[in-house]
Amino acid sequence: MLVCLLFQSASAFLVMVNDEGVISASLEPSDLQVNITSYAAQFSGEPRISVVQYANISEPLLFNTSLHGVCYTVGLLTRRGQYWSKPIKTISPLPLRSVQISDYKESPETGVVFQIEPPPGNVFSRVNISYTEGQERRFMLYKDFYRGKTVFRHWLPGVCYRNIIFQLISEATVNQSTLVAHSDITHTTLHHRTVPFPPLNISRKIVHLSQGALPSLTPKTALSEGGQQIHRRHSREVTEIEEPPHNENSLDEAVGTVTSVPLSLALNFTDSNNISTTETTEEPPTEDPTSLDKEEFVNALVPDYEDSNEPGSALDLPPESTVLSTKLPLLPILLELRWLPPRPPTAYDGFNIYVYRDGNSTETATVDENTHEFFTELTDPGTYHVQVTTLSNFGECEARESAANPGFTFYLGPSGELLEELRERPLFVSVRLLDSTTAAVSWAPSSENHNGSVVSVMSTTCLKPSLSQRMENTYCSEENSTSDIITNLMPGAQYRVVVYHTNGPLISPPSEPVIIAIEPTGVRELAVYPLSPTAVILSWQRPYNVAFRKYVLQTFFFNPVTLTSEWTTYYEIAATASVIASVRVTDLLPAWYYNFRVSMVTWGERPLTCCDSSAVSFVTAPEAPHISSVDYSHGVLFIRWTYGELFIDLSHSRMLHWQVVAVGKKGPEKSYSIDVTRNAMRASLPLPPGDIYNLTVTACTERSRNTSMPYIIKLEPAAPKSLYAVNATHFSVTLLWAEDGVVDYYQIYCKPSKADKELKSREPQTVNTHVVTISGLIPSSTYNCTVISFSYSTPSKPAFITIQTTGKFDSCCFLEVSSLVFINTYKDSLELW
Repeated sequence: MLVCLLFQSASAFLVMVNDEGVISASLEPSDLQVNITSYAAQFSGEPRISVVQYANISEPLLFNTSLHGVCYTVGLLTRRGQYWSKPIKTISPLPLRSVQISDYKESPETGVVFQIEPPPGNVFSRVNISYTEGQERRFMLYKDFYRGKTVFRHWLPGVCYRNIIFQLISEATVNQSTLVAHSDITHTTLHHRTVPFPPLNISRKIVHLSQGALPSLTPKTALSEGGQQIHRRHSREVTEIEEPPHNENSLDEAVGTVTSVPLSLALNFTDSNNISTTETTEEPPTEDPTSLDKEEFVNALVPDYEDSNEPGSALDLPPESTVLSTKLPLLPILLELRWLPPRPPTAYDGFNIYVYRDGNSTETATVDENTHEFFTELTDPGTYHVQVTTLSNFGECEARESAANPGFTFYLGPSGELLEELRERPLFVSVRLLDSTTAAVSWAPSSENHNGSVVSVMSTTCLKPSLSQRMENTYCSEENSTSDIITNLMPGAQYRVVVYHTNGPLISPPSEPVIIAIEPTGVRELAVYPLSPTAVILSWQRPYNVAFRKYVLQTFFFNPVTLTSEWTTYYEIAATASVIASVRVTDLLPAWYYNFRVSMVTWGERPLTCCDSSAVSFVTAPEAPHISSVDYSHGVLFIRWTYGELFIDLSHSRMLHWQVVAVGKKGPEKSYSIDVTRNAMRASLPLPPGDIYNLTVTACTERSRNTSMPYIIKLEPAAPKSLYAVNATHFSVTLLWAEDGVVDYYQIYCKPSKADKELKSREPQTVNTHVVTISGLIPSSTYNCTVISFSYSTPSKPAFITIQTTGKFDSCCFLEVSSLVFINTYKDSLELW
């Protein structure tokens, strides 16, 4: 809930609001007055003003607000007699806890950042910012403080702003009148100086001072380290080397930091004018004007240099006699610096001059604001870098310098040669790969004189993998070479190539970087190892010298859903330092043709991939079929099975055929098989009865096969067939029959017919052959016999036959039965003999 409170009280009336929008009004001891009979709180802000009387002055009043985003006014009312008093005073906001002022990074010369920390629960509408600018006191009312911070962009550069004060203001309109309350000022007053603008059009001139003459210098006052006046005269022969004045944009030109290491190239080059620049977080030190001066600094006007050996002066040489690289016989060198004041409006008190030799600050001087030139002798060989900054130190604020300008860089050799800095970067740099490990670099000729070039190479991919995955060691840091041939490159890596021109120890700005990417080698020895009909393991090896980001595994197969065949990314694997890699591929279709491809992918905006030739084909194993039903009838086994899903389409499968196999335990052949086309899932197989068979159905492809779970079936034995009775005598009959299938033994039962009820039944007789003679019969009797086959203790259906013995005869005589009638009953058949 947003509640704007403007509290009113006679003295120290305490009012607070919580997050739920409940206003709490408490009486302080200073609020209690003599002869006051009642106290009340008036709440304004809603359509109707509410007055709530204190029932107990020691307890706070609570008021529930009902509107959002309005300003509530809370006042303390007192009553003496019959009438309430009016609110007479508003409570001011609490003062700020702390205030901070800092530079606005985008423009420290004119912009500052104000940051305040108000107490929690403090309500204010504006902030009054007051400060002293010069001799004038200025005021600003700000309301745009986002999270206690705002930016002011219109201060003057180099000016000391003093006695900066922040005061919170609360405003509200009550009964058509505006109530304004100001916070107390408890924070320490602040001071802040903006950064001055740098000097303009800095130019230099280098003059060689010979030992033969002592030129006359009319000195000016120069404040160096000691701040003392320097008056020096020189009697040397003068040879000058003048540099043309710089234009107004010379401050934007960048110069690399001088270093004693010739080709460290550890620089950041970003200048748009093709000049090398170096970012540094350290400002050049501001020297104390009271410190001792160095003798090498000379700040003076030079009207003439009198040469004792030759007439005229070297300073009279025309400015066109600029020499970029010349050999001078001897040092010392006179360095002349000139500049213009910074652009207005800038408050400044002088200029700082810094001279660095081989990266170290060797000379520092400060001159007043009216001096715009500086002279110094350089007596030691080395690489020099010179900078001039604007100094502002007047007033109570801390002294500030302008941002360091690019300055000048040049090299003085031991024998006096002068080498100028190179400002032109190499152009049209190109890199051509000779093979996967070698490249050639070329660039356009430069218009500036230089005595060498450096090719800098750094891998952009080397530091991207983790330490456990690192596969390259060369060019992990920037490496420099004077050769235009780059060697020891690694396939799959990406390199940043930069060219510099050199002039002795001086280097030019860098060329535009050229990024080259080398195609990786690809994997080798890709192999497939089956795990199941739907899963395989892919294994491969990679060469040791290769850099890449990841492996990409792709599959190619006919999709029965979309009826298309295309390469599809299956898996991506981060590159590892291991030479051997493998992955498990699942969710494959059984008995299906697949192509697998493993590619290496590198880093880069356009990653390179290699290679399409790293592929292998494979036909997955079929699934095992499932035997669904088995039926046996008339010596033929009928079998059905299912495969995979209920309505699987095998038209695009690599399934060749089915093989149905039945293996018996006791049969003479024992094994029976038949092949069935892949579109049929049923078969009939003739099998001898009476045996136990192990049934299986095998799905066959060109490479593999898969067999169903075995189905065990036990077939009942067949009843004896073609049962005959022969060789009947008075007391015996021989039975003969044919067998079918597997039989372990036979049981024969013979019992008298109904006409011979007085005869007793015979005990069952067990035989292992299909011929048996039944003896002990009664002559001229009729018997009903039954023959049953047994296999695995299982009886078959019985075979019936009726037999009759012959009558009695004398021992002297032989009765030949020419014709007997035998009845063989087996499945409703009747045979007569």
